[in-house]
Amino acid sequence: MPTAPGSTPAPPLNASPDALPPLWFVAPEGFFALPIAATPEERTERARSFVRELYSRGDATIWEPAAPYYEAIAETMGEAGLSYAAMGLFSAVDDAHGDTPLTEEPVRHEPSDGVVQCAFTVGIVRTDHTGDDTDVVAQGILATLSDDPYNDAIWLDLPCGPAVSCISVREYRLNPEMTATGEETKLLTGQIQVHVPFLTGPYTAVFTLHTASMEHWAAVYRLMSALLQTVSFTDPLEVLPEEPA
Repeated sequence: MPTAPGSTPAPPLNASPDALPPLWFVAPEGFFALPIAATPEERTERARSFVRELYSRGDATIWEPAAPYYEAIAETMGEAGLSYAAMGLFSAVDDAHGDTPLTEEPVRHEPSDGVVQCAFTVGIVRTDHTGDDTDVVAQGILATLSDDPYNDAIWLDLPCGPAVSCISVREYRLNPEMTATGEETKLLTGQIQVHVPFLTGPYTAVFTLHTASMEHWAAVYRLMSALLQTVSFTDPLEVLPEEPA
């Protein structure tokens, strides 16, 4: 389950915990989790909390029409098989200073100082392997992704086991009617996708971070790297050492 530093545990990661295996990771400060949930009632409640957190300076005139919109988005994402999705919003000032990691409690800044934006999702797919075959699964994923010359695919050794990271950069042409200047513009976006086979088998978790804030790519990459270090297939709270009496 994703938890912000210093927060209480979040609800179970999977919308259908009985159908998919559990997964834990630490969601950094600045991640706003979309209201993916197993039931419409739970999704509605989470949507209300989501908009109040996202638009913390707003009021009911903003929250009430926004909640159904994000509720519908979350429903679509859940139906598509995503277990978790979040919007990441961070101050560009933190990145410019370079001395405040994005995963720590940040100093608050005004949006006018600049905002780094990203979208983060987690999906769990069946790969029909046993816990002893994670290396084989990762090698197969690496070979498949490496076939695309536009992918930068590499092997990762994470605390939770082997994984494969794939970075891709895409350029899109925006029509004049979609831009503020009324002229055709090019939009450069980057994506980091990491495949982590479950040690418990037979599934693979797919973490995807996508951003158009390419001038802050190094900060986004650091954020994803830090998040991956926290991935676990067992409840971290169950393996913490007991405090002395």
